[in-house]
Formats: sequence, C-alpha cells, structure tokens
Amino acid sequence: MNSNKIIFIVGPTAIGKSDVAVSLAEKINGEIVSCDSMQIYKEIQISSNKPSAKMLQTVKHHLLDIASITEKFDVAMYNRMALEVIADIQSRQKIPIVVGGSGLYIQVLLDGIFEGSPRDEQLREALNQKVEDFGTEDLYEELKQKDPVVAQKIHFNDAKRIVRALEVIQTEKRPLSEIQKERNGLWDKCDVKYFGLTMDRKVLYEKINVRVDVMFKKGLFEEIKDLLDKPWSHTAAGLLSYKEIKGCVEGDYDFDEAKRLIKRNTRHYAKRQWTWFRRDQRIDWMTATHFKNSEAIAQRMKEQIL
Repeated sequence: MNSNKIIFIVGPTAIGKSDVAVSLAEKINGEIVSCDSMQIYKEIQISSNKPSAKMLQTVKHHLLDIASITEKFDVAMYNRMALEVIADIQSRQKIPIVVGGSGLYIQVLLDGIFEGSPRDEQLREALNQKVEDFGTEDLYEELKQKDPVVAQKIHFNDAKRIVRALEVIQTEKRPLSEIQKERNGLWDKCDVKYFGLTMDRKVLYEKINVRVDVMFKKGLFEEIKDLLDKPWSHTAAGLLSYKEIKGCVEGDYDFDEAKRLIKRNTRHYAKRQWTWFRRDQRIDWMTATHFKNSEAIAQRMKEQIL
C-alpha cells in the first residue's frame, strides 16, 4: 500500500460523510481523521453530531474530544495536530481518511498555512474602497489575470479573500500560488484523492430537518442548557444550536421557535458549505442519491483509489 496516500471526503452537513468514511476505511485499511471544527470539543456530543459508538468501535477515529468549549482553538492548532496524526497513520502503513465539512480546516490541510507577508494597511484600505465603490467584479478579474490558480479557489463575491490575495501579490511582487507551493500543504506532498458528496438541495434540507428532530429527541436542548453557565470561547460559541437554545432559555422565544431557528440556520450553513467547496475544482463529486447506500459510494471510491 502506498504510504503516501491520503483520502479527503467533504460536503455539507447531514449528507452522510461519516457513514461513507467508515465503510471506506473498512475496505482500504484506513483510519478516520475528523475535520470538524465543533467535534473537537469534548463537552458537546449530540449538538456536534459526533460519530456513533458503533462507528467508533468499527474504525479508529482521531481528533475528536481534544479541547474544551472554554478553550481557544483555531485552525492553526488543528492543522498542527492533524499533520502529526496523519503522519503517524501513514507510518503504520494505513490510509488516513480526512472527513468533514469545515472548509477552512480542509483548505489549510491541503494547501498549508500562509503565515503571510507583512500587511500593507494603506494598500488594503484602497482595495477595500474599490470593493465598496464598485463591488468585487473588477478586483476578481484583476486577480484572475495576476494569479489564475488562486482565483479559481476563491469565490468571486468573497471580498475579504480577494483583497488579501491581491495585497499579498502586490506586496511580494509574485503570484500567491507560488508562495503557497512553499507552504506545508498535503496536496503537493501526498497522493491525495479528494471526494465530495452532493445531492439535490431539497432532499438534503429535509434530511437536515429530520436530523435536528432526532437530535432534540436525544437531548440536544438539555445538553446545551446544562453548559450555558460555562464561559464558552468565541470559537465554540459558533456551534449551531448554542445561540438558538441560549435565546430560548433566556426567554427571547419559545422551544418550538428555537428548534425552527436551528433547522433554518443549519440549512443556511449547508448552503455556505456548498458554496465553499464548489469553487475547488480539485474535488471529485459524487451524488449520494445515485447510489444504493453509503457502502456503494465507498466501493466506488475504493475503485478510484486503488
């Protein structure tokens, strides 16, 4: 087995990534590396939708329950830990399967962290003023001319990333894609197979609604309510259901409205995930509903991997 091989499985929440990953791991002697910015927190089980006990018994999982909701935890910390775990898995002649929907975490693992050229405040202000006056279209076209490789990874409406890319290019006097090649990313170092799961949006949204109902039956409301007296970090407080249940407990609205808000906000989150991943042309997309089950999807992936 190629000890340099690594698999990525990405896609929006509730689409079935974990089931596919477990099935694939069984087929290719793999271990799963969670890439979920909320499953890192040990206090939240139901609300972060961690893998089931059966999944954890079937296949070894990494980077679950590694931090407290009271601790600051960022993408750089995750990246360091994930690279160590991946290297260990490969050293044991097994295949790491990175699974998740946290787009930034995935991108940093694949392309590395750009520590950055010094910020040029004056240049950035000028670029931001152009965005304010004319929108992102002209600056995105400029980015495509100066660095088409980076441009294809950035959505044309993502003003913050467009501005930062142009700032770096003009400050460093060379394409950002050249600088990125010098970073510690897995894409250029490993034999990467990069899969994405998709399905009809209406079907996914219904799956999300059903999942939220199931999570409430399992005790989602009580899990968050019992943790509200803790000093949640800014990153942990980004958990879907935290602010919605907090608002209910504080009397801003009733229980049914909290559930409705969680469903709505989870659907919005899934849409943002789709937007993020769709711009990455390296992904090999599979429509989940075109397969009989997760095992069939995993089998198709195996055929493309080995």
